[in-house]
Amino acid sequence: MPVRHREKHRTENSGWLRAAVLGANDGIVSTASLVLGVAAAHGTHGNVLVAAISGLVAGAMSMAAGEYVSVHSQADAEQADLKHERAELKADDKGEHKELAAIYVGRGLDHALAKQVAEQLMARDALGAHARDELGISETLRARPIQAAFASAGSFAVGAAMPLIVTAVVPVANLIVFVSGASLLFLALLGALAARVGGAGVMRGAMRVTFWGALAMAVTAGRSGPWSGHSCSETRVQFLSRARGISRQTPALRGGTLERPIPRRERHATPAPTRPCRCSAAHRPARQ
Repeated sequence: MPVRHREKHRTENSGWLRAAVLGANDGIVSTASLVLGVAAAHGTHGNVLVAAISGLVAGAMSMAAGEYVSVHSQADAEQADLKHERAELKADDKGEHKELAAIYVGRGLDHALAKQVAEQLMARDALGAHARDELGISETLRARPIQAAFASAGSFAVGAAMPLIVTAVVPVANLIVFVSGASLLFLALLGALAARVGGAGVMRGAMRVTFWGALAMAVTAGRSGPWSGHSCSETRVQFLSRARGISRQTPALRGGTLERPIPRRERHATPAPTRPCRCSAAHRPARQ
C-alpha cells in the first residue's frame, strides 16, 4: 500500500521558482536602471516613460524566449540520455542489472541486497530506475520549458511594472530619488519573499538581492552622468566642443552641417574699405 507523504518538499518548486525570481529581479533592476540612465541624461518625462515601457515589453519577450530555449536544451539532453539508456537496456539487460546494483553498493548496500533491489526495480520500471539512480532525472526535477518561459516572462513584467508605475506618477525632477528608493524597496521585498518560499533566511535573501540591484543601478546612473552636464537641446558635437574649451557659439549646427568657427580676432573687426581696381581704369570709357 503506497504511503502518502505529509511533508511538502521545497525542491518541487525549484523549476518555476528559479525562473520567477530571476525574471522579477531582472525586471526591477533593468527597468529601474533604464529609467535612471535616461533621467540622468536629462531626458524628458515622456522619453523616460517610453524607454521604460519599451524595456518592459522587450525584456519580457526576451526572458520568455531565452528561458524557453535554455530549458528546452536541458530537456533535449535529458531525452537524448533516456533514448540512449533505452537502447542499452534492449542490447544488454544483464549488464544494466549489474550497473544498477553497483550503484546501490556504492550507496551503502551489500552486494546481495543491492542485486535484489536492482532486480525488483528493473522488473517494475527499468528505464525509470536507471533514469533516477544513474542519470539523476526524476519527474520532480524534470526540465519544463513552457512552464519556465511563462514564469520568467510574467515575473519580469510584474517586476518591471513596479518602477514603471513610480515613473508615471513622480515628476521628472524627483525621478532619480524616488525610482531608486522604490526599486531598492521592491528588491528587498522580492528577496525576502523568495527566501521565504525557498526556506532560506529572509534577512540574508533580502540583503543579497538588494545589494546586487543597487550596484547595477548605481553603475548605470554613473555611466550616464558625464552626459548629464549638457542640456537636452545641445547636440553631442556641441557638448564635446564645449568640453574641449571651445566656445559654445562657434560650432553652430545649421541645417545638419557644422560651420567653420569664426576666429575671435575677426568677430569685432571693422571691414576694410574697398579700393577701386586700378586695372579697370584703362578699360573705362573716356569722358566726353
